[in-house]
Amino acid sequence: MALQPEIDYGTPARQGAPVTLEIDGQPITVPAGTSIMHAAVEAGLSIPKLCATDSLEPFGSCRLCLVEIEGRRGTPASCTTPVEPGMKVKTQTERLQKLRKGVMELYISDHPLDCLTCAANGDCELQDMAGAVGLREVRYGYEGANHFDTQKDESNPYFTFDPSKCIVCSRCVRACEEVQGTFALTIGARGFESHVSPGQDEGFLGSECVSCGACVQACPTATLIEKSVIELGQPRREVITTCAYCGVGCSFKAELNGNTVVRMTPWKDGKANHGHSCVKGRFAWGYAAHKERILKPMIRASIDQPWREVSWDEAIDYTASEFKRIQAKYGRNSVGGITSSRCTNEETFLVQKMIRAAFGNNNVDTCARVCHSPTGYGLKTTLGTSAGTQDFDSVAEADVILVIGANPTDAHPVFGSRMKRRLREGARLIVVDPRRIDLVRSPHIEAQYHLQLKPGTNVAVVNALAHVIATEGLLNETYVKERCDLESFRDWLAFIRDPQNSPEATEAYTGVPAADLRAAARLYATGGNAAIYYGLGVTEHSQGSTTVMAMANLAMVTGNIGRNGVGINPLRGQNNVQGSCDMGSFPHELSGYRHVSDEATRALFEAAWGVPIDPEPGLRIPNMFDAAIDGSFKGLYVQGEDILQSDPNTHHVGAALAAMECVVVQDLFLNETASYAHVFLPGSSFLEKDGTFTNAERRINLVRKAIPPMAGYADWEVTMKLSAALGYPMSYTHPSQIMDEIARLTPTFANVSFKRIEELGSVQWPCNDKAPLGTPIMHEKGFVRGKGLFVLTEYVPTDERTGPRFPLILTTGRILSQYNVGAQTRRTANTAWHEEDRLEIHPHDAEHRGINDGDWVLLKSRAGETTLRAKVSERMQPGVVYTTFHHPDTGANVVTTEFSDWATNCPEYKVTAVEVRPTNRRSDWQEENDVFTKRARRIAAASAAE
Repeated sequence: MALQPEIDYGTPARQGAPVTLEIDGQPITVPAGTSIMHAAVEAGLSIPKLCATDSLEPFGSCRLCLVEIEGRRGTPASCTTPVEPGMKVKTQTERLQKLRKGVMELYISDHPLDCLTCAANGDCELQDMAGAVGLREVRYGYEGANHFDTQKDESNPYFTFDPSKCIVCSRCVRACEEVQGTFALTIGARGFESHVSPGQDEGFLGSECVSCGACVQACPTATLIEKSVIELGQPRREVITTCAYCGVGCSFKAELNGNTVVRMTPWKDGKANHGHSCVKGRFAWGYAAHKERILKPMIRASIDQPWREVSWDEAIDYTASEFKRIQAKYGRNSVGGITSSRCTNEETFLVQKMIRAAFGNNNVDTCARVCHSPTGYGLKTTLGTSAGTQDFDSVAEADVILVIGANPTDAHPVFGSRMKRRLREGARLIVVDPRRIDLVRSPHIEAQYHLQLKPGTNVAVVNALAHVIATEGLLNETYVKERCDLESFRDWLAFIRDPQNSPEATEAYTGVPAADLRAAARLYATGGNAAIYYGLGVTEHSQGSTTVMAMANLAMVTGNIGRNGVGINPLRGQNNVQGSCDMGSFPHELSGYRHVSDEATRALFEAAWGVPIDPEPGLRIPNMFDAAIDGSFKGLYVQGEDILQSDPNTHHVGAALAAMECVVVQDLFLNETASYAHVFLPGSSFLEKDGTFTNAERRINLVRKAIPPMAGYADWEVTMKLSAALGYPMSYTHPSQIMDEIARLTPTFANVSFKRIEELGSVQWPCNDKAPLGTPIMHEKGFVRGKGLFVLTEYVPTDERTGPRFPLILTTGRILSQYNVGAQTRRTANTAWHEEDRLEIHPHDAEHRGINDGDWVLLKSRAGETTLRAKVSERMQPGVVYTTFHHPDTGANVVTTEFSDWATNCPEYKVTAVEVRPTNRRSDWQEENDVFTKRARRIAAASAAE
């Protein structure tokens, strides 16, 4: 039989003084403010309802949840009526039964006659409630207005809207408003003509709907229903797992028929998402079964030869022999590997273990190098831990929210919705971004200050904010004296008070009006709980680490660390980028961020692994590329990362890969990097494995296997096979055993286990004897490093400068419907929203160059050039252009340069000097790449045919 929906019962209990009442003769005590409906559920009683759900505020429109209250006239709705002391309520009487049956009879009379063939059959609250009130016949016939002149809206690629089945309960409208905060749905007309309207009746795809699925989840009938359910039928089993897209880490129920996924529904008990979702996690999971999945290992001696399908044993033996050959010829340090932020903690841990124990070097890095490595460096230096300070729930207590270099509604949409809810409740917003992101102005939200800085000047802006606070006496002296290193504070205070850091002095090169910056600083310092949320617009700069430390200075000097509603919160990009760092994927650190030069740390791992650990840090990703071109680095193992598309200066990366003798790619698809690969090992999707992901709030969530690995092995099993072939066998039968080893070797994970996560739902590290249940808020009683360290954060202009040849600045980012390099989302219907990368350009710059909206333009820098269509947009400021990097045929990173963060080598994606001009042809790189790609596909097709 079909799975039953989770129980909805109106507004949950609110905390208040205890109230005792009587429901159907049964005494019950609940907190004041609890609805009668919720109190009844607490007593084990069920009241029929249609418009009520525990994820929305009570509405009281369906008239099914009526009750009788002694001493009161009428029959109030139980979902909107709060309990009172001594209240006597009846939920089941002859009068109520008659009223409910009459109401339900009207609903059914206005409903189509296809209940037996309806796709929601077995999962329809209207059917359930008809049975609950005992309705067996309809006296009025079936002549309701909903039967006429209604057409299904099939415009959305993932769900259908059938207005003939709508009962106008408003649940979808309220979900769009309260949960998502988009306000894309309304109730049109009145009376019998009332109907749900997406926008101005233009259809879901053409409206402002963001396809988060909240409306589909809320619908009690088949009015809004997934097309996959219509096609495949109601699912019959479910597995709770964790989304493999962004760093929010949403929990989902994978609902299946056999080994076929029917739908993914957000799990209400998910600690990160609380039952909400976005278009990617909710609907864009079809890539896992896409026809382009590679399910058999392939090898080739050189990249101009066709791929040859081989057995797993042959592929593993060949790979191991090549790495051994290379090390014998070029030395132990001539090979290395890159771990994946898309794989589980356990898989990542095994890869770095294999490199250190089997390769015998520390040449391991992770894609976090090119996104949030400055977060790790900056926060560890100032506070003592390489991670954010808060849980996501903390935003509900923020009074002032400072968003800098982040676009939560596009890159982290589920958290973005929660942030918007807090802003609608009255929190005030400061946005620091060169682009006018949606948060600056959206329904019922407007930023108090949009500090539209010039790209590359983050440090100057944050310093200027701190300057105002320090010179106007707005600092929290008590907090600083109790929690911070006073010597470093005194040095910092002298530095930050220098007039060169003032808003007036910095305005000339930041572009931010001094008056706005001063007002924003005062709001941050005096507006109550102030929280900082930041993203890649902070870290992907030559001064990324400096900006992170400047934000830490700002938070410490105002006392905004160590409690709910405050903190410094990195919005991590990929699903397990935090975990990949935690697991020891950097060349200088073992798991838990302990340096390889520390003898005690090395001794711990050497005793556990039975091999010596090199005390010298290995090569970072850019060092590997440089060494490859120099001829000293010849072999690379890349797990779940498309470095050719995602890393900067594509020409340089391609040259490095071409210089290597053995490139191994382990992934789901033949990505761009695989064009230079000699071995391809099929990867497994998140649906095909057990393990854990760690999200941006340090929350460790379980990933549970829903279907068997389509290629035969999960990624952790492939790593074990390769390690054994290299001469270093590992013995694990389940990923839980790998986590047990991680816990033994990593102090912050000491009490983490699959069993503990199962018991608690999730765990936030540190989880050890001091914090056996985990740590939602960091630094509550003191900083991990002891005293908070103030760091002098001098603004140093980037070496990437504009000039006559390249007068514009290019900055890059993400869009809601696509994810990272698009390997997953481009293989789903999400392309309906974003089928190509476009270049956003201000009308002034476009007019000056004779560019119209939709024109093809050449985007050129000193590193390279590409072509794409223009989008004329006032979101940009004059002199700045913007594009996404989701499509390989655009190749945005052909243009970006090798400049990087001074401390971590995180690339400076956000500042590239460019010129833009109209064109009528593709760039030379695109023509070459197209030929190369077509040739690779022909070779792959020929290999498959053989």
